[in-house]
Amino acid sequence: MTHIEKVLYTARTHTTGGRDGTSRSDDGRLDVKLSSPGTSGLGTNPEQLFAAGWSACFQGAIGLAARKMKVILPADLAIDAEVDLGITGEAYFLQARLNVSLPGLERDIAQALVDAAHQTCPYSKATRGKIHVTITLV
Repeated sequence: MTHIEKVLYTARTHTTGGRDGTSRSDDGRLDVKLSSPGTSGLGTNPEQLFAAGWSACFQGAIGLAARKMKVILPADLAIDAEVDLGITGEAYFLQARLNVSLPGLERDIAQALVDAAHQTCPYSKATRGKIHVTITLV
């Protein structure tokens, strides 16, 4: 396990009510209602939040890789993230797919950026070997 030498940022939230409750960050920038997946609740769910966080972080990691490789990214770079909540036996699990669109870039360059991002993105590192992940260049 890698230990952090220098903390750059700490996210702090306060959650009550679990999947059907609320979650608020200490700075007030995040204040969301939560609802269980597949219900008629008005809130988001942890899987959607995870998908949004991972795809945003992954896009940042692509940007870092592009700067190192001196590649100009397309303005319409996009990532569609899908996070599944599933069950095997009586145990719950997650799996994820990131579908990365880098229009206008040569496929080998785009794939190199995606591969580099997957090595540096903290979400990718946290999930590597823990859940099934598929990253596809579309």
